[in-house]
Amino acid sequence: MPIKIYKPTSPARRATSVDTFEDIVIKRPEKKLIRIKKQTGGRNAQGKITVRHRGGGAKQYYRLIDYRRTKYDRPATVEALEYDPNRRARIALIKYEDGEEAYIIAPVGLKIGDKVMSSLNAIEYGIGNRMPLEHIPLGSAIYELEIDPGKGAQLVRSAGSAAKLMAVEGNYANIKMPSGEIRIINRKALATIGQVSNPDAMHIRIGKAGRMRHLGIRPSVRGKAMNPVDHPHGGGEGVNPIGMKAPKTLWGKKAMGVKTRKQNKYSDKFIITRRKKRGR
Repeated sequence: MPIKIYKPTSPARRATSVDTFEDIVIKRPEKKLIRIKKQTGGRNAQGKITVRHRGGGAKQYYRLIDYRRTKYDRPATVEALEYDPNRRARIALIKYEDGEEAYIIAPVGLKIGDKVMSSLNAIEYGIGNRMPLEHIPLGSAIYELEIDPGKGAQLVRSAGSAAKLMAVEGNYANIKMPSGEIRIINRKALATIGQVSNPDAMHIRIGKAGRMRHLGIRPSVRGKAMNPVDHPHGGGEGVNPIGMKAPKTLWGKKAMGVKTRKQNKYSDKFIITRRKKRGR
């Protein structure tokens, strides 16, 4: 995905980079594969704000992505590569021989006219093909990984991400996740071969507040800039430090370095090696 950098005609332009969208087909999404996406403004069913700094933004349709791909052993042709406002990865419109269409997350290198297929048995190795882990060659890059067989893709779905199939032993396969974590997953679980498209999405710089508002993200005020009554970091003169051992949230809980994973979680037994912490 090419990224365009503008001439620094203003402070905002100097810090901004945009996607050129050269790798997609400019077309309207399929009507039968979209749904209205209602905006919540960060509020729950009781109208209370549970996620702050949300609201506004451009209206979007939600694209129905086929994470299960249960039409086994039926080849489908890639009709288009499209933009999806709900994710940074590209999506591909595929069409089966019986005329049914579906959206899937596109891998790097997928082109219009290519054939993709899903199967519960061993099939030809090719990007976009989906099959159980036990039939995928070791060392392959995979994405759209199931946790439980038949449940649909839940892991490795963001732009540019890919896991690596390390080994298949007994009833489980060893998978190295994009974070570096190594975990075991049922060998019957399905995965798609390849790397998620649009790997350069992480290099795009928003550049100015207005683009964040278009994304539906409202301004955020630093706790340090507030009064003591409004935030634990508040008060002080000028650029004084926060005056405490560790940063806290608005409600007084520690904000950095605190383990948030539930103790004795059911999936702990499937994790062989934990991911490395950032900066180490």
